[in-house]
Amino acid sequence: MPHRHRTLRLATLIFVLLIATGVLAQTDTDRTQSRPAMERVPVALELIDVGDGDTVVINWVDGDRERVRILGIDTPEVAHPKYGQYHDQPFGPEAAAFAAGVFAAATEVELLRAAETDGYGRTLGYLFVNGRNFSVLVVAAGLAVETVTHYGDNGLPTEAAAVLAAAEEVGPVPFEEPYRFRKRMRELEEFEKEASPD
Repeated sequence: MPHRHRTLRLATLIFVLLIATGVLAQTDTDRTQSRPAMERVPVALELIDVGDGDTVVINWVDGDRERVRILGIDTPEVAHPKYGQYHDQPFGPEAAAFAAGVFAAATEVELLRAAETDGYGRTLGYLFVNGRNFSVLVVAAGLAVETVTHYGDNGLPTEAAAVLAAAEEVGPVPFEEPYRFRKRMRELEEFEKEASPD
């Protein structure tokens, strides 16, 4: 009988821990967008800093910085040592230069946020430059792969369909898919850490 009680108490403890962990995980993963979402919002051109081909930072008033991961696309990587990315991927600098050029030549930019942020707290959204979907422009230039088939439309089916159509028209890109490149670079970094003497 005592063994049975211990087993029951242990099972109850595990059950309670699983529930508590689940509740905590739900709280920690609330990714609801706190800014206006599902509508286009104008963005003053001077507030936009291009990070790379698929990320911008919008420097709103009072030091409010909004990192935007542009939806529907993944562009080749550029070196960002601050984020652990030490190597440029072929076509990465070109994709970043393309984005910088598009935004520099713009006369009007709008942001369409999805209803949720990503796992890093970044805004997920489409940017419209002079009324045109930036994601479509960079895919049509052959400097991005589409990510709609992997991540879905994020509640913005019209914009996602336009990206898919552009990708189909362009066909294969001349670079390794960026997620594969990132994975290889992480593996290389781990190998170099293990190989280097302490």
